[in-house]
Amino acid sequence: MNVRESVLQFDCAGERLIGIVSHPPAVPLAVGIVIVVGGPQYRAGSHRQFTLLARALAAAGHAVLRFDCRGMGDSSGEAPGFENIDADIGATIAALQQACPQVARVVLWGLCDGASAALLYARRSADPRVCGFALANPWMQTAQAEAHAIVHTYYRQRLFNPAFWRKLIRGEINPLHKLAELLRHWRGARADSGGQGVADSLLDALQQLRLPMLLLLCRKDATAQTFLAQLELAGIPLSAQARVQCRYFAEADHTFARAEWRRDAEIATIDWLNREILPLSR
Repeated sequence: MNVRESVLQFDCAGERLIGIVSHPPAVPLAVGIVIVVGGPQYRAGSHRQFTLLARALAAAGHAVLRFDCRGMGDSSGEAPGFENIDADIGATIAALQQACPQVARVVLWGLCDGASAALLYARRSADPRVCGFALANPWMQTAQAEAHAIVHTYYRQRLFNPAFWRKLIRGEINPLHKLAELLRHWRGARADSGGQGVADSLLDALQQLRLPMLLLLCRKDATAQTFLAQLELAGIPLSAQARVQCRYFAEADHTFARAEWRRDAEIATIDWLNREILPLSR
């Protein structure tokens, strides 16, 4: 692959952040990638997910920086939570451009609440250096959306699963208990959850931001299904968003744990970059 990597140390609000730059074999393209890690993870990610992603994107010509935000991994300070890492993301973009001056603009690639953090950053900062987003299974959790997702995915799948009916006939499942469970979730899906805080901000970001966006969504992942349920409850059809492209994965889990799932996500990202992002930078 012939990808070279280097360590960066840079300042963020008086704390020291640590990042790894994956350098492409030749002069970097004008569009770089900043990977915003999701969940309580550091820059390598589960099963080295972000390490391998960064190297694949670098092999395709992009300079890529994955980093530990404050209080995570090798970075100093206290973790502020994904809702409050605007300063971390902004400092990381600057660090990538300083390390690779050819990089004029960046795409933010995020998983789970890292994807949500990327959207919040772009909405609040209006950073002109950001030219697009690649978001995998974004975190947009509310009790109402979670109940909606359970009703419309889990129970629907159970009804069409022959194994469920065999267990019911054999008396291994209490039908009254399952009916009560379904009704509880159905009421939750219909309840008005009121102000949704971060979820409202994320919905605003999805509607207001006019930058190209790739959504990588795993159909069997609860986080992805809750995200889709939240959009449905808010009346935001993805099909009507011309700038948004969706890539659905039928079998992959939340972090694309198998090599073939991870490779599919890498290919989808590189194809999208080539079609939607690079032509805009020329």
